[in-house]
Amino acid sequence: MGVLLQVDGISKSIGDLQLFSDITFVVNTGEKVAIIAKNGVGKTTLMNIIAGADSADSGTIFLDRQVKTAYLRQEPLLTAGKTVFEEVFHSSDEMIMVIREYEKALVSGEQKPLEAAIAKMDHYKAWDHEVRVKQILTRLKISDLDQKIEILSGGQKKRVALAQVLINKPEFLILDEPTNHLDVEMIEWLEEYLKKSGCTLLMVTHDRYFLDRICDEIIEMDNNRLYVYSGNYSDFLRKREERIANEQAVVSKARNLLRKETEWMRRMPQARATKAKSRIEAFYELKEVASGKKEAKNMKINIAATRMGKKILEAHGLSFKWDNTYYIKDFSYNFARNEKIGIIGKNGAGKSTLLELLTGALKPEKGTLEHGETVVFGFVRQEGISFDESQKVIDVARSIAETVTLGNGNVVDVSQFLTQFMFPPSVQHNYISKLSGGEKRRLYLLTILMRRPNFLILDEPTNDIDIMSLAILEDYLQNFNGCVLIVSHDRFFMDQIVDHIFVFEGDAVIKDFPGNYSDYREYVEQKIKKEKASEKIQAAPEKAKPERAVKPKPTYKEKQEHERLIKEIEQLESEKKELEIQLSSGNLSHGELSEKSTRIGALIEEINAKTNRWIELEEKMEG
Repeated sequence: MGVLLQVDGISKSIGDLQLFSDITFVVNTGEKVAIIAKNGVGKTTLMNIIAGADSADSGTIFLDRQVKTAYLRQEPLLTAGKTVFEEVFHSSDEMIMVIREYEKALVSGEQKPLEAAIAKMDHYKAWDHEVRVKQILTRLKISDLDQKIEILSGGQKKRVALAQVLINKPEFLILDEPTNHLDVEMIEWLEEYLKKSGCTLLMVTHDRYFLDRICDEIIEMDNNRLYVYSGNYSDFLRKREERIANEQAVVSKARNLLRKETEWMRRMPQARATKAKSRIEAFYELKEVASGKKEAKNMKINIAATRMGKKILEAHGLSFKWDNTYYIKDFSYNFARNEKIGIIGKNGAGKSTLLELLTGALKPEKGTLEHGETVVFGFVRQEGISFDESQKVIDVARSIAETVTLGNGNVVDVSQFLTQFMFPPSVQHNYISKLSGGEKRRLYLLTILMRRPNFLILDEPTNDIDIMSLAILEDYLQNFNGCVLIVSHDRFFMDQIVDHIFVFEGDAVIKDFPGNYSDYREYVEQKIKKEKASEKIQAAPEKAKPERAVKPKPTYKEKQEHERLIKEIEQLESEKKELEIQLSSGNLSHGELSEKSTRIGALIEEINAKTNRWIELEEKMEG
């Protein structure tokens, strides 16, 4: 396992702000590494420096230039005026250029260019790569390749940039918040894709399930130091807790010793000072350890919600459509005190539309809404708000209120409240333009909570918020004395908070599921398994049953065969489905068409034979 990336002693400042200094770590070939840190410490800047999009003030970076590298930025840089097609297939990779030429000829429909492109595809054996490209585009729901970049939403741009990165099949992937703007289905696909990929991975993400299932090493940036943990996110949590406990024990021990050494320093005669020089130096080193310089910079959310009356919010038969397509139809629900509801569904299914309807930002085509007199909405929108970059942090907060009432009834001034939100006095007089994306998101959340809402509506609240702050936000929402309605692709976040889920199933159908996201996924998987088993039984040809007085009991070997047949039939069905996709693609040569058609015929015979045998054994099992 060779060294692919070596970061050696790099430092970076922006103006007077020191982001990090003397950062050193190594990424070996094949490793999947994540960087975790609080917002504002320079994670994105560090990724930019590693990818060559920024430069460090000092230090060196070695990156094996023989390795094909791709970088997904947190905010993609795509070219206005270009189409999705041009951006997705923007590559100097020879194989991608061949596929791009073929796709272009396919769309044009011109015979000669298409024949030339097919010949090139055959020559480069690019058909498997073309299938992979199509799979990536389909999974990321990129269908209209003629759209111009400038008309895309932020989420669409992120998906185009991700497709561009994956299509090139890099050996080293650098990903900055890859799950932002992806729906849950896309995230789960991306997880599987990266797990199966042999590429080396370095990423920043706040998605804890994503971290847990992919990473084999986590690097934590904390108080200008790096801590490296082998293992996934679960291992990181355990080892981090052990590290902090050890550090606290060291500080406690140093403080006990410091008391004795302080007494010695006071009693030490001046004339013997030169003889005790080494002990004096050790005293000051001990004083540094005992001071426990590690600052507590965790966010605190402790704010009183407005009192809520008995009547909260009632929706009666809400319907809404865009361009003759219904996104919400006949939706009715009576919201109860202290309930916490998650909303899931594919992008474009109408999740955000429902939130806008409930808050009155959109008017329903049909139906009515009844709001309780005491309801105060706090709506954290996905896009956030556009701050005046020339404003200072404290001025933004003061424009809402000079004081804030906390959950315990105490009243604090706005500066103290900002400090609880990890905006210390040294940052409060900074201009908004100096804040990171995560800090702006945190300030936006603060401006919502300062209004003391009792009905929180959160549309993708976890975007750009660091893991430490997310854990604190989760704790606040779990104990929030009011209603919470959440749209989020962060599965861990949803599991921690919600009691039940509104599932957008498509075609304006909204189902209420009792349980959190993991409960729902388990329910869906069980349902799919049952449906597949039912389809196999129904598809199997009827077989005459011999008349027997007594059904014989299955032998041990037959029981083993029964289990083996289920797996074999699933594998054969999967191969058959893949062949059917290839045959309907229109991209196969005459010889390939003949070969794959023959194979499908053989597969069908084999599936039928094994299914008949499975049914025969199943009858024995039942007997």
